[in-house]
Amino acid sequence: MTELQPFINQQFNWPIWRMEIDDTSGNLLVELRDTQEKQTAFGSVNLLTGKVNFTGVSTPERWLTGMEAAYNGVLLLHHYESATGPVHKGLVAVDAVTGNTLWSNYTLAFDHLSVNGPVVYNAQVQPRKLFLADMKTGTNLRAYEPVIDLPPPSYIISAPLIPALLLQGLSLPEQPYTNTVHYIEYNTYRIVSLHTFFQEKLKQHLYIINNEGAVVYHDLLNSDIQKMQPEAFVVHKNNLIYLKERSALIVLNL
Repeated sequence: MTELQPFINQQFNWPIWRMEIDDTSGNLLVELRDTQEKQTAFGSVNLLTGKVNFTGVSTPERWLTGMEAAYNGVLLLHHYESATGPVHKGLVAVDAVTGNTLWSNYTLAFDHLSVNGPVVYNAQVQPRKLFLADMKTGTNLRAYEPVIDLPPPSYIISAPLIPALLLQGLSLPEQPYTNTVHYIEYNTYRIVSLHTFFQEKLKQHLYIINNEGAVVYHDLLNSDIQKMQPEAFVVHKNNLIYLKERSALIVLNL
């Protein structure tokens, strides 16, 4: 029996708050935040090659910024109008491989991503008029056309919560503390995320079981946590993606 091993195991300096996958280039982008120092940075890895493109790219706006979308090898960022509100302001495009800034425009705002690229609008013009922008230059390509500028397909599979009783046939080293677990069947594997409680500590585990019922992978995702954690992993095009202790990105090939 061959045990699974991580294809990507990247430790970042700060907790990961958000991830975006660019299906056109295979890059996975992460948003990192240090809440004590109020700093934001971004990282990039390639899911096809395992290469780490960069781990700590930041913009001149060190805190009031975040990710909008990733497309065609470019990460699109936004700023916030204020530290107390959710309203986005402006756009900054970053090369997803080099981390270099490609362009910025502080009058544009992001509406949504389409199969043909980002749909944006000029925040200074009312009523709002949507148009398709070039991701690499920020230029106006044409007016937004809903018939052809469709939402992009999603290849991300999330694990639903199921009753823990349904796993009684599996030989798991740890028994779940709660009556529900995250569970998914993919290819020849069954993937389970569960919480345990031992010596006054709540922990979150990940198990991968093959079709013979053997555990071929285990990791402790969160240790000594105070409350139940949300879904622990996603599957994307034969990649199992999860975070370990909030700041490490782990990818396995299934």
